[in-house]
Amino acid sequence: MFSNAYLNLIYFFILGLFAGSALNCIIYRLKTGENFWWGRSFCPKCRHVLKWYDLVPVFSFLALKGKCRYCRGKISWQYPLVEISTALIFLLIFNFEFQISNQFSIFNFQNIFNAIYLAIISSFLIIIFVYDLKHYIIPDKILFPAIGIVFLYNLILNYKFLILNSLFSAFGAMAFFLLIFLISKGKWMGFGDVKLAFFMGLFLGYPNVLVALFLAFFFGAIIGVGLILAKKKNFKSEVPFGPFLIVGTFMALFLGNQLINWYLRLFLITGQ
Repeated sequence: MFSNAYLNLIYFFILGLFAGSALNCIIYRLKTGENFWWGRSFCPKCRHVLKWYDLVPVFSFLALKGKCRYCRGKISWQYPLVEISTALIFLLIFNFEFQISNQFSIFNFQNIFNAIYLAIISSFLIIIFVYDLKHYIIPDKILFPAIGIVFLYNLILNYKFLILNSLFSAFGAMAFFLLIFLISKGKWMGFGDVKLAFFMGLFLGYPNVLVALFLAFFFGAIIGVGLILAKKKNFKSEVPFGPFLIVGTFMALFLGNQLINWYLRLFLITGQ
């Protein structure tokens, strides 16, 4: 017999798979300008309307061997990767809420409220990650609603310290990125990254936003040097920084406290 915890894991994973499928649709239609709230899904190559059995997350892709059933055109690996990634992040959200409450329950309003909030914000972040990686643009249509939801969430909780902390972190992170943007005249950092930094501060607060920024620059430097050594990029090549900020945000959200405690212990040991 499965325990409630295992049943919840399965539920969140399946929910994440279908959410990832919806995110793929939004990512595609953001670029084409089509309405992503309405309309049937279709093959982007032959425009054939897809049946329900063509839309089962991951399994349809595997069954069709990565090709459209109707035109045999190749389906991008983005689709199953986004679906699986979203499902895994939904599992992390469940685990995160379980660690905080020690007893996650789908009948507990606070659990559900926090889980839905984190799932929505995570979905926005996944869209931004993929869209910026593909098109080098952070879409305002996604970022601004995310900022609004985080602000409303903080107001609903009505914790004055939390609100002030979030606003301080948001404007501090934005000011740092704006300074880089102005000094480089937009060559080192796009203005979309400035707005994303504001969101990160509002969402994570202090000190987790510092963890996220440090990790973003750390991984960005490693990947950048790796691409240069592999001769895939040169020093003048444009590399989207948004995906690194998103990775840093997720790591700070789920591992921020552990990383801070590890650093403090390391600092105390080396300082002795």
